[in-house]
Amino acid sequence: MNKNGEIEQKPNFDKERAKDMVGKRILVGLTYYNNDGVFIEQKQMHGKIVSANERKGFAIELEGSRKGETYWLPPDLRGFQDAKPGEYRERSTGEIIIDPDMIGTWDIFKAPPETKTGK
Repeated sequence: MNKNGEIEQKPNFDKERAKDMVGKRILVGLTYYNNDGVFIEQKQMHGKIVSANERKGFAIELEGSRKGETYWLPPDLRGFQDAKPGEYRERSTGEIIIDPDMIGTWDIFKAPPETKTGK
């Protein structure tokens, strides 16, 4: 769902591309907005893609300050791109990630509050 409350069409899951992503190191950025599109917060994390599933999404085995955790990303390939070589710094932790293979970014919009129907 986008910031206008419209449901976006999900692209086809490319099994071959997803399979090629397993084993890649990724830097993830999540930006949260309220239901009016007002910025709330950003989160970053990094790790290795350990599995890809058309229904469940991408499992990321986290590294650094979140080592030992697994985080799931949606099975939507639009959020992934190849990373340019270099140093990347997580803003919240200050951790430096050198030469990740990929970057994943998602904008997350909170659902509007439910309205009462009066029943």
